Amino acid sequence: MNEAIVVDLGSIEYRAAWDLQHRLVERRAAEEIPDTLLLLEHPHVITLGRRGTREDVLDPSIPVVEVERGGEATYHGPGQLVGYPIVKLADRLDVKKYVRDIEDVLIGASRAFGVPADRDPRQSGVWVHGRKLGSIGIAIHKNVTYHGFAHNVNTDLTYFEKIRPCGFEASIMTSMARELGAPVSMAEFKDAVVHAFEDVFATQMRSVEKADLLAIPQS
Repeated sequence: MNEAIVVDLGSIEYRAAWDLQHRLVERRAAEEIPDTLLLLEHPHVITLGRRGTREDVLDPSIPVVEVERGGEATYHGPGQLVGYPIVKLADRLDVKKYVRDIEDVLIGASRAFGVPADRDPRQSGVWVHGRKLGSIGIAIHKNVTYHGFAHNVNTDLTYFEKIRPCGFEASIMTSMARELGAPVSMAEFKDAVVHAFEDVFATQMRSVEKADLLAIPQS
């Protein structure tokens, strides 16, 4: 079984995490580090993927960042678990499978808390009774993935009213807390995501601190 690294970054500004991803992608492409999963939360921010436009932002009262991931507009903020897997694909043709695998991770972790999460065959992401629970948008450089998923755990869903999330009305978005009628432990959900990641990607996750990750010597 392969080994991968998981790093809990806590709350981190979007641009700082974006810069870190770029650095880790180069190191993963050079085989200096193993596959790595970054788990974190962002302060309030709106991001626009490659198909997003400024018209998707209805209320630019919080920062807006244009990025290279797939997809349109989305919101990140407290109570939402963001995951950035830095994963080297065996073949670029594996992209669709990779997205399905990320969906499987989030579906499995959500179901462990009693949320009946599933796919929508028409579009990517994680869904519950026609409402969107988790969004996925990735980029690939040198056959290494970055960006990733945003899963609404205890997210304040009113912030989605500031955008057209993935081209939809804000009312389509939901959270685990909304579906369950009670808040969810973020720490416990992170653990569930790590276990699901191990199962889906057939890997053994090892937790490291950010400083230790950056200190891993170059080969």
